Amino acid sequence: MSYKETINLPNTDFPMRANLSERELDFQKLWQEKKIYEKAVENREGNEPFILHDGPPYANGDIHIGHALNKVLKDFITRFSTLKGYYSPYVPGWDTHGLPIEYQVTSEMTDEERAELSVPELREKCTNYALKYIDRQRDQFKRLGVWGEWENPYLTLNKEYEVKQIEVFGEMAKKDLFYRGKKPVHWCPSCETALAEAEVEYGEDRAPSIFVKFPMMDQVEVGGVTLNSEDSYIVIWTTTPWTIPSNMAIAFHPEYPYVVVEVEGEKLVMAKALVDSVMSQTGIKEYEIISEDFSGKELENKRAKHPLFDRESLLILGDHATLEQGSGCIHTAPGHGHDDFVVGQEYNLEVYSPMDNKGYFTEEAGEFAGKHYDEANIMVTDKLKEKNLLMDLSFIDHRYPHCWRCKTNLVFRATDQWFASIDAIKEETLAAIADVDWHPEWGEERMTNMISERSDWCISRQKKWGVPIPIFFCDDCGEAVINDDTLDSVKEIFAEKGSSSWYELSAKELLPEAYSCPHCGGNHFTKEEDIMDVWFDSGSSHKAVLETRDNLSWPAQVYLEGTDQYRGWFNSSLLTAVATEGVAPYKEVITNGFTVDKKGNKMSKSKGNVVSPHKVIDQYGADILRLWVASSDFKNDVRVSDNILKQSSEAYRRIRNTYRFILGNISDFDSEENYVEYEDRRELDRWIMIRLQDLIEKITTAYEKYEYHRVYHDVHNFCTVEMSSLYMDITKDRLYTDGTDSLSRRSAQSTLYDIMMALVVTLAPIIPHTSEEVWQFLPDEMKSEESIFLTDWPEVKKNYYDQELLAKWDKLLAIRKDVSKALELARAEKKIGNSLEAMVELAGTSEAQQELLTSEIDQLADLFIVSQAELNDDLNAENAHQGEESSVLVKVSEAKGEKCDRCWKYDETVGELEAHDDICQRCANVIESEK
Repeated sequence: MSYKETINLPNTDFPMRANLSERELDFQKLWQEKKIYEKAVENREGNEPFILHDGPPYANGDIHIGHALNKVLKDFITRFSTLKGYYSPYVPGWDTHGLPIEYQVTSEMTDEERAELSVPELREKCTNYALKYIDRQRDQFKRLGVWGEWENPYLTLNKEYEVKQIEVFGEMAKKDLFYRGKKPVHWCPSCETALAEAEVEYGEDRAPSIFVKFPMMDQVEVGGVTLNSEDSYIVIWTTTPWTIPSNMAIAFHPEYPYVVVEVEGEKLVMAKALVDSVMSQTGIKEYEIISEDFSGKELENKRAKHPLFDRESLLILGDHATLEQGSGCIHTAPGHGHDDFVVGQEYNLEVYSPMDNKGYFTEEAGEFAGKHYDEANIMVTDKLKEKNLLMDLSFIDHRYPHCWRCKTNLVFRATDQWFASIDAIKEETLAAIADVDWHPEWGEERMTNMISERSDWCISRQKKWGVPIPIFFCDDCGEAVINDDTLDSVKEIFAEKGSSSWYELSAKELLPEAYSCPHCGGNHFTKEEDIMDVWFDSGSSHKAVLETRDNLSWPAQVYLEGTDQYRGWFNSSLLTAVATEGVAPYKEVITNGFTVDKKGNKMSKSKGNVVSPHKVIDQYGADILRLWVASSDFKNDVRVSDNILKQSSEAYRRIRNTYRFILGNISDFDSEENYVEYEDRRELDRWIMIRLQDLIEKITTAYEKYEYHRVYHDVHNFCTVEMSSLYMDITKDRLYTDGTDSLSRRSAQSTLYDIMMALVVTLAPIIPHTSEEVWQFLPDEMKSEESIFLTDWPEVKKNYYDQELLAKWDKLLAIRKDVSKALELARAEKKIGNSLEAMVELAGTSEAQQELLTSEIDQLADLFIVSQAELNDDLNAENAHQGEESSVLVKVSEAKGEKCDRCWKYDETVGELEAHDDICQRCANVIESEK
C-alpha cells in the first residue's frame, strides 16, 4: 500500500516565493479599504499617548534612500507603540517654503522673465511645485509601507499653519527676543540671500594665501625697540584678499608673546611662536629677532595705516587671535567675519561691508567698485605688490563654506537682518536640553555645545517664497512696529487669504483701521519685505501641529531625524519652544546616521554609488528594504549596497521559511479543540516555549530602546538556530508520522501555533506586508481580528520559566552538538549517508552525565535524528569520538534492522508484521489506531 496518505505532510498555500514587489500592493490595498490604520489608532483612544512628531521632509524631488531609512524607522516606532497599547497616531508633514523651491521655479527663466514675474505669480508657481512633489513623495512613502494620516498631513504652506507660526513669532516678540542689526552672516551671492547654518556645506577649496605688511602710524617702544611710521610694520595673514579693503583693525592676543623681527632694515611685528613659520612661508632666510618679548597689550589702541586706503587700522586685543597659522596678528574686518564683528563691537569699529547682494563691490569701495569679489582678489594682491606691502602670495587648499543649493562659495557679509537673541534664553535652553533623553547619549553634549556657542539666530531671508516677517516700519519716525494689534490683524488676514496677501495688500490694508505708530503717532507705514528663515517655519511645527490637532499632544514624546538636524530642525524647534513655553518640545530625540555605500563613502550621483529606494522595492520589495533598516545600527552611518540587500533578502527567506513550515504543519490544528496546555507538553516543546519567552522579552526591550538591529539579530538567530536547525528538525518526525490526534503531535502543533502568534506580531512593525500575509493565511478560528495590526503585543509568560528544565536541556543540547559532529565525521568516512542510517552508542564521562543519558535514553534517538541510540559502558577515548561541548563519548555505526517505508527510520521490527511487512511496529500501530 502507499503510506504517503497516512503521513501528516505539511499543507499550506503560503507561497515559498514572496513576490513582494507585487503582493505588497495587495496588502496596502487591504489596509486602505478596511481602514486598518484608523481602526488601530481608534482602538487605543483613551490609552497613554506616545506621539512621534514627524520632521517635515522638503517637498522638492523624489525621495532618496536616506528618506526611506528615516521614514521606516518612524514607522517602526508608531506601529510598535500601537501594538503595545499606546495611542500613537502618526501625522506626516512637509516643509514647503524657501530657497530650493524658489530657485527651481526660476532657474530656467531668463533674467527678463524673472524681472517680469510678480510676487503673487512667483508664489503661485512655488505652491504648485511644492504640491506636485508632496503628492509624489506621499505615494513613495506609502509604498514603503509607512502608515499614517496621509490624506491629512501638515504642510507649512497651509494658512492654518502660517497663522500659528505668526503666533509663535508674536510670543517671542512680546519677550523682546527680536532685533534688527547689521551683522555678518553667511551670504550666497548666487542665490542673493542670507543662509542659515543648516544650509551651509563645507568642502575643500583652493584659496590665495597672503602675508601683508601694515605700516605703523604711531611711534611706540616695545621690547626695547622703537616702532615708527618710517620702517615698522605689523604682519597679517589672510586667505581672503578681497576683505582687505574692509579692514578696520589688527587684533593681538592679550597673553601671547610678540617680537620685532628685522628683515633688510625693516621692523616686522609678529607672534614669537610663529616667526620661523612666517619666514619659511615667505621665503625669507636672513632675519633677526631684535626685541625682547612683549605683550600685545602694549600695542592696544595704537594705529597702523591701511595698506590700500588713506585710513587707519586700530590695533586691538582679541582672544580669537591664535597661533595655529599666520602671524598671530589678525586682520580684522567687522563686516566680513563673526569674530571680527564681536571684537569690533568692543572697540566701536565700523561694520564696513561695501558689497552688494551679488558679491560686487559698491561705490564705497573706491577703485574696486563694480568688481566681483573673486576679481577683487587679484586686484588687491596686485595693488599690495605695487606698494611693496605684499610679503608673499601662494595658494592653499582648505575647508570653505558653500551654499547647499547652488554649491557656490559663500561670503561672510554684514547686512541688515532680523535676529532672534539666543543669549536671552540661553540658560533656559541649556536646562531644557538636560531634561531630554538623547539617543545616542552624545546628542546632549552636541546640542549643548551648539547652543552655548550661539548668541543669536538670523531669521530673515531675502526671498519671497515663505512666511513674511510680520513687521511694519513707520515712515515718519523709522521705528519698527510689532505688537498685538498688528499681529492680530495680520493673523486674521492670513487666516482668510494666506500669507501671499502680505504682498498683494498695502501696509495700510494689512494694519488695523486708522492704526497709528505707537512711537510717534504717524500713520504712514512700510512692510518688511524679507521672509522668515524656513527653519523658523518647520521649527514652529510643535505649535502648529501638536497644539492644533485634537489627536496629538504637546510636547511630543519623540523627534527622530538625521544627525544634520542638530543644527536644523532639532535646534529651531528647541529655541521656539523654550522661547514660548520654557521647555523643549520633545521628551526624547533620536538621530539616524547618513546612508553611505559599502565602503563608507557618502552617496552622490557623480560617484555613481547612489541606491534608489524605488529600485530596491522593484527588485526586492519594501519588506526587504525595511529589514535592511532594522538590521543596521542606524545611530551611526548606515551602509547600503546590493550585496548588503542580498544579505537582508537571505535573512528574510529564513524567516519566511519558518512561517511556511509552521503554517504547513498546523493546517489541521484547531486552536480551541486541539490546543495542549503548556504543562502537558513534551519537554522539548516546553524548552522552546521558554526560549520564546526570552525572545519576546529581549526584542520588546530592544524596541523600547530603539535598538532594531537587536530585534533583527535575535529573531534571525531564533529562526535559524533554535527553530530551523533544532526544534523544527527534531519535531518533523512526530509531526509527520505520529498519530494525527496524538498528544505528541498536538503538543508540537500547539507550540508551533504559539511561536507563530508571537513571531508574526513582534515582526509586524518591521515587515508589515509579510506579517499581514501570514495573518491572512491563518484559519479564521485562530484570528481574533481582521488584521495583524488590530491585535496586541504578546506578553511574556513568566510562569513558563523552569530553570531545572533549562539546565537539563542545555546539557542535552551540548551532547547533541557532539553527536552531530561524530555523525559528520562518520558521513565523511562513508560509514553512513543520511543520519537515520546511523545508530549511536554513548557513554558519559561523569556520573551525572551518565545518569542524564540513562534517564533520557528513550528520546535520545529523536533528539539526534538517528534510528537508534544506546548506552555502551565499554566506550573510551580510543574506540569512540569524545565531544568538545560535553565531553560525551560517541560511537557511530550502521543502524540495526531495515528501513521503514513510512518513517524512514531503521528498525528491527520491519518485516516482522504480516499486515505491514515493510514498516516498523510504531508506524503500524499509528495506522491501525486511525482506521
